[in-house]
Amino acid sequence: MIKTNGLSHLHLMVRDLKKSVNFYQKVFGMVVKFRVGPKMLCLSTPGCKDLLTLHQEKNKKYQLGKSGGILHFGFDLKKAKDLDKAIEAIKKAGGKLLEQGKHGGHVPYAYLADPDGYVIELGA
Repeated sequence: MIKTNGLSHLHLMVRDLKKSVNFYQKVFGMVVKFRVGPKMLCLSTPGCKDLLTLHQEKNKKYQLGKSGGILHFGFDLKKAKDLDKAIEAIKKAGGKLLEQGKHGGHVPYAYLADPDGYVIELGA
């Protein structure tokens, strides 16, 4: 077994870097940790070790928003009661609600799409 410190980052190709950065900052409060040239940067949730790399697509060789076998990635809400407010914030920031319900009839969740179509799960 390889010992790690956990998943280090998620790297997404995006159409419009500025629009995508604005979305993740506005909706999740993520902050820019560092830039890697003019078309790529890394964001992190304050107080967390997560890292989301956003990389502006330039050659149109990637199918943006397509999962390629990965269905979605998720964010845990601090309070389950904030799910409806979070959904509205995502819609206002350019995302859209895909599905909402309760896993196992008990755990509230929502699947939403970011501006490029990547699916995000919100749960508590």
